[in-house]
Amino acid sequence: MAPTAGEIRKSIEKNWNDYLSKYANLFSSNSISGSSPPSVFVGSYGYPKVGVGPMVPPIHGDTSLLDSPERWLGKTLEEIVNFRLNLVRGTQNVSVTNPQGKYIENLQELAMSSNTPDSEITFYKNTAPTTFVDGDSAPFGPIGEIKSAKFSGMSTSKPIEKTYYDHDLKAEDAILKLYNSGIEISKIQKCLSIGMFGKDRKLVPTRWSITATDDMISKNLVKETLDYPQVDSYLVFTHEHLGNLFSVLLFPHRWIFEMEEAWHTDKGEIGFGVDAEDANGIDHYPNIAGAYYAAKLGVAEYLIKQKRQAGVLVLREIQPEYAVPVGVWQVREAIRAAMSKIPTLVETMDQGISLACKNMSISKNEWMTKGTILKMLKQKSISDYF
Repeated sequence: MAPTAGEIRKSIEKNWNDYLSKYANLFSSNSISGSSPPSVFVGSYGYPKVGVGPMVPPIHGDTSLLDSPERWLGKTLEEIVNFRLNLVRGTQNVSVTNPQGKYIENLQELAMSSNTPDSEITFYKNTAPTTFVDGDSAPFGPIGEIKSAKFSGMSTSKPIEKTYYDHDLKAEDAILKLYNSGIEISKIQKCLSIGMFGKDRKLVPTRWSITATDDMISKNLVKETLDYPQVDSYLVFTHEHLGNLFSVLLFPHRWIFEMEEAWHTDKGEIGFGVDAEDANGIDHYPNIAGAYYAAKLGVAEYLIKQKRQAGVLVLREIQPEYAVPVGVWQVREAIRAAMSKIPTLVETMDQGISLACKNMSISKNEWMTKGTILKMLKQKSISDYF
């Protein structure tokens, strides 16, 4: 019997708490001084009144690596966890529908910063280790309720500043404008989270803003690919990191996309998740959550560069070595890394699926039994033939 979502989460939290116990004595103070990467975090607990605040390490200087997922590819799981445990999260409860006042303005200015501003935070009492973990956002270290916060030496990113002051620009248009200007996705996500875009501005919990940003960008990229010719070969791309195995199969077809995930539990069981879409997009929130949009974005970026559209199958095997989930950024960056490699060309769909499964412990038959891609291919519409 496949594990339930609750059982999976308990296993994840146990692994996370084991990591935390190693570093529990690192922080036990009612204040902190350091350079923010820069980083802000908006919680979801208690919505629509949520905990909002900066994340600051006890380190001065260039701390940008601590909250720059785009630079973490190739790092070990322990290195990434250590980055995150260095970040102390300050928090104040704020209504998501009314992101105003000096405190929020300071955080918005922090999110806009292109450098690592000096920060001084005082808490009402000593910070305490957090047990918060989810599969979307990267974990962080101790947490404390903010009494006062000061930031200095901020240098504003001009493209972000321009969209921030444009209250007539829709949030989605602002996100696409910044993405097309080369602003990192993780930076855009923070700005959306702290209520900096759109006509009717509100705070967006960080875990939601990550998925929303990936969704909006990938949806628009895919829409653009629909005007391109189809790929004329079967191409297989692979990448492995942090105990995750990824395979991407592109095949000649109008845009269809399926992502399958398989994970191992402490009991030796295997769980599966699968989601798929055609050119009309996905009609439900994915069972595999934010990983779906992150993978879709990475593939769509490749197709835009190649000026092609394709049918896509993404396989992800999550091995036991992935003891602590560090966020869906690792899916996006792994797919980007896979698509940057020279693909292996095969002659048939069956050969492509076989090659995609080759280095995984999950058999081809298991993947195909759980997936829907072959069923989708058998149900071609008339337009697929023209």
